[in-house]
Amino acid sequence: MAKSLSSLWLKSFRRLGRAQQAQGRRLLLSLVPKPARASAVRRVKPVTTSQPSQPSRLTKPVSKPLARPAAAAPGLPGSWQKAWFSVPAAGQLGPARRMLYWLYLPAGERLTPLPMVIMLHGCQQSAIDFAASTRMNQLAERKGFAVLYPQQSSAADSHRCWHWYKRDTQQGGGDVQLLAEMIAHVQRRHGLDSTRTYIAGLSAGAALATLVALHYPERIAALGVHSAPVFGTADSPISAYRAMQHGTRIAHIDAAHTLLQSQPQFPGMPAIILHGDRDAVVRRINGAQLAEQFKIVNAPYLGTAPPVLRSYVARTGGRNPHHGYTSASAYVGRKPHLVSCDITGLGHAWSGGADKLAFSAPEGPDASLMMWTFFARHRRPLAAQMPDLKPNGSSTQ
Repeated sequence: MAKSLSSLWLKSFRRLGRAQQAQGRRLLLSLVPKPARASAVRRVKPVTTSQPSQPSRLTKPVSKPLARPAAAAPGLPGSWQKAWFSVPAAGQLGPARRMLYWLYLPAGERLTPLPMVIMLHGCQQSAIDFAASTRMNQLAERKGFAVLYPQQSSAADSHRCWHWYKRDTQQGGGDVQLLAEMIAHVQRRHGLDSTRTYIAGLSAGAALATLVALHYPERIAALGVHSAPVFGTADSPISAYRAMQHGTRIAHIDAAHTLLQSQPQFPGMPAIILHGDRDAVVRRINGAQLAEQFKIVNAPYLGTAPPVLRSYVARTGGRNPHHGYTSASAYVGRKPHLVSCDITGLGHAWSGGADKLAFSAPEGPDASLMMWTFFARHRRPLAAQMPDLKPNGSSTQ
């Protein structure tokens, strides 16, 4: 199947230059998932736990630390923990669903529950790669929040790509559902603030972060996406590639309206969207169309006031060089509710990331700081946390 899909699309690239042809080949093949190895399937015994839990779509989860917590991130005094999260299959007789994650907890005494940022890596990255690239742990130590890094398995995908384009995932199942359960479990286990939970990602990770935020808005207070494709318009590697390279004509508008129809109680989702204008993997049109989608899903809260436009000049010298960029910010009261940033000269990389790492651009603006500054303005009030909803918007209660 993978070979036939690749052959079909690679024929259409012959009109392009050799560099574009090679890039297109790598991109399309990276979207075709590698089947999971048989050895990755495990049987588990029924699980019981004495910990109190909230209503759940899945059976009770287990998070098993791997020996002692790993050493803290280099130079940081906080705790850098590695653990597995797993849930038994339906009936607790089938293979378990398992996912590795890393968690950073800043040092110091906690007077109040910490907020948490979930960070989803892109293709060809691991959780550790993404933590090093974004330097989010360093920011968490300074600002006082926890950071959760789920990691896609190489058995599920040889490039560690999240399968955001699968139909079940687009509808709120698959990895979206598993991550929502992981988030709730980590919050309970470490006593984190469930009203201040934020999710962010790069590329495929940003696409999955979008779906988690939209299908589980009661658990996410704000969303940050970097180099993300539009949501709700893909259901295969081919359609995902087409969206990443060309966006859509009108399908993204329909997808946003469909989401609202499926979730009539949707409470809105504050979002910050960052995209480079030289991104050849997920083209800039995706950032513009994603902003249109979030205008629709947030329309009841944004009102009719036009967005505030700002322009920032590039800085080529000094200690903190950065690209020029423009932003459009829509406000609810005095809080920015939807921010879209177009970064000049940036390719497919985390803006302001660590030097000499893949998919990381050391020149600013600092995407991690921009996202946290935006997140810190938002909280999901307990009164606004809806009953445990299935992805189609129906209640399990």
